[in-house]
Amino acid sequence: MTFQQVKPQKGNELVMEAIRRQIEEGQLPPGQKIASVVDLAASFGVGRSTIREALSALRAMGYVDIRQGGGTYVVETLPTRDGAGGGLDAGAIFERAESLRELLEVRQILETGCAAAAARHRTEADLLELDAIIARMQAHLSDESIGEEADVQFHLRLAASSHNSLLGELMATVSQRLHDSMRETRRLWFYGERAEAQRLTQEHSDIVEAVRRQDETEAFESMRRHLQKVENVLRQSVAGQQ
Repeated sequence: MTFQQVKPQKGNELVMEAIRRQIEEGQLPPGQKIASVVDLAASFGVGRSTIREALSALRAMGYVDIRQGGGTYVVETLPTRDGAGGGLDAGAIFERAESLRELLEVRQILETGCAAAAARHRTEADLLELDAIIARMQAHLSDESIGEEADVQFHLRLAASSHNSLLGELMATVSQRLHDSMRETRRLWFYGERAEAQRLTQEHSDIVEAVRRQDETEAFESMRRHLQKVENVLRQSVAGQQ
C-alpha cells in the first residue's frame, strides 16, 4: 500500500488560516483594525516575519487592507469563496503538475502578468511598500533568512499592487509551491556566488522602477528576465542532482 506524501503547513500558512477563519466567522468584522505585528507575534508565539508573510498573503487574497503607517484592517467587502472547500486548491492544482517545467511556466505566466497589471494600477502607497521591501533587501544582503522573507513579500506585494482580487488570490493561494522554488533558488544563488546577492536585489529594483513609471511592457520584461535567471539556477541544480 502506498500513501500520498503529506507536506506540513508552515507557520505563516497556519497564522494566515487562523486570521482568515476569524474574519470569515465574524470574530474580526469588516472595518475592524487587526492587532499589530508585535502583538500578533506574541499571541501566536511566532516571529514577526511569519506574521508579515501571513498578512501579505491575506492582503493579496483581498481579506485585509494594510495602510502605510496606519495598521491593518479587515476589508469592508470580503472576497467570495466558491466551492465546498472554498477558494483555489493549490495543492490539487500542483499535484497534477507533471514536471518542474510546468511549475516554472506557471510562474512565468502568473508573475509577468502581475507585474504588468501592477504597472497599470499601482498607487503611491503600493510604491512605498515595494520600496521598503527593496530597502530591506539592500540592507541585509548577507542575511539569508531576511532575504528569503523579503523575496516572498516582494512577489506577494507586487501581486497585491495589481488591485485585481483574482490575481491576488491566485498568487497567494499557489504561493507555497511557487515560493518553495524561490527559496531554494535564492539559497543556491547566494551560496553559489555571494556577489550575486546585489544583482538579485537590483533585478527586483528594476521591476519596481518599471512599475513606478507605469511601463507595463518593461515591467513584464523585467520580471520575465528575473524569473528566467533564477529558474536557470534551479534547473542547473536539478540537472546536477540527476
